[in-house]
Amino acid sequence: MLLKLERPKLFSDIIGIISELVLEVKIKVNKEGMSLVAIDPANVAMVIFKVPANAFAQLDVQDETIGINLESFKAILRRCSLTSSLILSTEENTLKIEIIDKIKREFTLTLLDLDSKDKPVPSLEFTTKVEMNSIEFAEAIEDCSIVSDSCGFEAEGDKFEIFAKGPLNSAKLAYSSDEVKIESMEKAKSRYSLEYLQKMIKATKINEKVILNFAKDYPLKLEFKTPSVELAFILAPRIETED
Repeated sequence: MLLKLERPKLFSDIIGIISELVLEVKIKVNKEGMSLVAIDPANVAMVIFKVPANAFAQLDVQDETIGINLESFKAILRRCSLTSSLILSTEENTLKIEIIDKIKREFTLTLLDLDSKDKPVPSLEFTTKVEMNSIEFAEAIEDCSIVSDSCGFEAEGDKFEIFAKGPLNSAKLAYSSDEVKIESMEKAKSRYSLEYLQKMIKATKINEKVILNFAKDYPLKLEFKTPSVELAFILAPRIETED
């Protein structure tokens, strides 16, 4: 396997984001590009990451799956600058990482022998889709975190709300179809952990838009897409008794 990425800063940032949810992953590489699917240890969140073949300056590979410790991988990738080139290659049981700029840095990581069973992406049917500015979404999540450890999403018609309620205080952000794009087949309301959402909103640097897919008391799927990468998270709902 030999992969080359020019200006890999975005790739490095995404690996850093994923490492906050999972520490060990299987990365698949083939002629279509690179991908990974992983579930956090608590089985609450799933991350899906794809880099298409056309994002690589060089892609010389057959079907290959490698196990990596993300904490170690992230630490090495942080050495990439905005103008670096990144070359990844496998040699026996190691991943060779070359960062080329004014100087050439070489690192090796011992590959992990992880469970060979693939983690399937669940087939989900959402009733609501909201597309909004990713920075505004991140700010809404931070607003909610001031008053509670979970927040709710509610959509109906041309209205969408993000809200949170704690023992004493509450927060609510209301949007209309003038501010966000709303597609809702029915009234949808669901609640999610802010601890996880605060990790996921770090992906707002990927794209200025985020897509939220959810339904009534149903998993949430967050999507961040660009022509060069796709990053998505699936988060289990928090089922709580209404106050």
